[in-house]
Amino acid sequence: MIKIAALYQFAPFEDPAAIKPPLLNLCAAQGIRGTLLLAREGVNGTIAGSADGIDAVLDHIRALPGCAGLDVKYAQTDTMPFQRMKVRLKKEIVTLKVPGVDPSRDVGRYVAPEDWNALISDPDTILIDTRNDYEVAIGTFRGAIDPKTHSFGEFPDWFRANRAQWGPNPKVAMFCTGGIRCEKSTAFLRAEGIADVAHLKGGILNYLEKIPAEESLWDGECFVFDERVSVGHGVMLGQHGMCAACGWPVPSGSARCGHCDADMCTA
Repeated sequence: MIKIAALYQFAPFEDPAAIKPPLLNLCAAQGIRGTLLLAREGVNGTIAGSADGIDAVLDHIRALPGCAGLDVKYAQTDTMPFQRMKVRLKKEIVTLKVPGVDPSRDVGRYVAPEDWNALISDPDTILIDTRNDYEVAIGTFRGAIDPKTHSFGEFPDWFRANRAQWGPNPKVAMFCTGGIRCEKSTAFLRAEGIADVAHLKGGILNYLEKIPAEESLWDGECFVFDERVSVGHGVMLGQHGMCAACGWPVPSGSARCGHCDADMCTA
């Protein structure tokens, strides 16, 4: 059985380049595959391998400055979902393109999955899905606003263009796959002067793991960035594949991609 760990931590790394070689070497020694991103603002990524190997890598990351509280989501699969191991140096671990936004200094209020339904059922709550269009296409929370962004870097312009319609003091709740984009988007809203902003702690994956399907306000499946493509309630393997022509998630068994109309037998 292969263990999958999706992780992130906003932390002040003075020299991310110095962190890369020992981390990459450890992953290689432990047979770990996946992708980790390093930047001055922290670490982000998804890795897979044996349980002991994953634990060794996570222990190494937790020992880095500011990473003792590393956020990790686990899953299991029968086959290795990654072809190789990559550790990349980036300007941001999640690209928002707004200088000065720092979730380690100021971030929105965390809401546990057990309290999420009550928050988003409040008619005064403005619920925003911070993910990209292809992710929203296969599942989202009931009543959520879809910004229809192609990349996370488009979110600030979308928010600024739409903010006026919600009045001067809106009550905002946001969510994403595992929590990292919400950390940054809520920090951005705080910097924009929005005082009452919350986000789903641990993201959709945490909600699907902890909230029973019969109590859930989630419709559809959740896109994930590995070969599983999507997961459902209980974080069980979903019913989507990936179109090789355009990268859009497609329901299993579909003859053609609903996004680009490619033949799924030949795409």
